[in-house]
Amino acid sequence: MDKRNDAELDALIEEATVDTYDEVEAVSGFLAVIDEHLDVPFTTAVLGVEVTVVEISLTNDSRMVARCERNGLRQDIGLAELPLPQPPPQGAHWIDAYRRWAGC
Repeated sequence: MDKRNDAELDALIEEATVDTYDEVEAVSGFLAVIDEHLDVPFTTAVLGVEVTVVEISLTNDSRMVARCERNGLRQDIGLAELPLPQPPPQGAHWIDAYRRWAGC
């Protein structure tokens, strides 16, 4: 899928954060749309090592993370720092919107 332009990302941000009152609720809104639209699992490379992203979740301090697995080991990577594969998985435009919203 092609990268979205700024206006399209802004529309996605509005959709994800409608009816939210603070940053914590906004992150939860992004998690809801990402959970609904992002095709998980998918494979990507982190520091040159192939991993499988098995879920997107929130930490106790409301950071969005991707749970990555390889050979039975798990590591959470901040969603803002997660390199996406080419081509990206279906629904990755929501990650792009989240990154724009978060100022990444």
